[in-house]
Amino acid sequence: MSGAPTGRPIRWGILGTGWMAGKFVDDLVRLPDAEVVAVGSRTGAAAARFADRYAIPRAHGSWAGLLADDRVDVVYVATPHSTHHAAVAACLDAGRPVLCEKPFTLNAGEAADLVARARSTGLFLMEAMWMRCVPAIRRLVELVREGAVGLPRLVQADFGLVAPVDPGHRLRDPALGGGALLDLGVYPVTLAHLLLGPPESITAVATLTPYGVDETTAMTLGYPDGALATLSCSIVADTPWTAAVCGSTGRIELGRGFFRPAVLTLHPAGAEPQLVEVPFEGEGFVHEAVEVMRCLRAGLTESPLATAADTIAVLRTLDAVRARTGVRYPADELWKEHPVAEASDEASTAHRAPGHPDGSGLPGPEQVGQVVQ
Repeated sequence: MSGAPTGRPIRWGILGTGWMAGKFVDDLVRLPDAEVVAVGSRTGAAAARFADRYAIPRAHGSWAGLLADDRVDVVYVATPHSTHHAAVAACLDAGRPVLCEKPFTLNAGEAADLVARARSTGLFLMEAMWMRCVPAIRRLVELVREGAVGLPRLVQADFGLVAPVDPGHRLRDPALGGGALLDLGVYPVTLAHLLLGPPESITAVATLTPYGVDETTAMTLGYPDGALATLSCSIVADTPWTAAVCGSTGRIELGRGFFRPAVLTLHPAGAEPQLVEVPFEGEGFVHEAVEVMRCLRAGLTESPLATAADTIAVLRTLDAVRARTGVRYPADELWKEHPVAEASDEASTAHRAPGHPDGSGLPGPEQVGQVVQ
């Protein structure tokens, strides 16, 4: 079922009741051609609370309950990303088109499996990498392709914040896909892919927690034409959240919150800066919802703004970065039939943060912050 009914709003089911699900619904209700008709969670109490908060008519205390709801046209998956593979597989098995929150899965193997399932059934599937749909990011890509900075030579981007330190938090647990890279690093890496494509070479260095996930990762992506992307992410450092694409005739800068800019600053070489204003709606999630509904009404099974190939390519880069820094998830062992880049002695560099068995001390609770999904 790749198409959608005409003449009425597209009806959404929400799988998951966390912070990100709420942010998405806040934007979704802005759209006159969208209707949130049901929410599902693993507990009835959580589903009921979420339904009450957002005036959603149906609350289901199980994934199966939501997926059996015949009023649902498309499911937005906002469960923790360690459950994305199982959740999306369940949706596809139930015949439901899916928009799945980023990171799409824990590794490229899981993603490839879901893409194969969707293609075999003709169902729409898209990663909710909302940055790809934000108007200013789309304009940025256009400007670079039009030659606004000449030949792109360097992309720079960072995303770091001070996150919860509780050992039980998902960010600290390898089994839950913890660490900075999948939660935050996916944004800089996606930007580099948008502007330069998949890299030819990858080097990376990381500081690991006592639990085996990355606190901070810095990476350099290399391209056949000599371009580079220098990227970083952290869950223990508040970085500027900025980005730039620099070329042979100028650069374009993106200010704090580069993944959702309203203004691009073009700096032509030897000329005055130019502001390119491209506002976004709501919190920025509106645009990916609009794109999903456009695709459903057009009978598409993938969005040209966020193709399956795009999603898998980014995850392959993330897999390669993890291989080089020694970050392993238990799920990686289940998907060896989908090989990813292995670390070489020359490229693999990891440091242990204070608190590792080789060190001592962890950040205090005063450093707790909120993580953006």
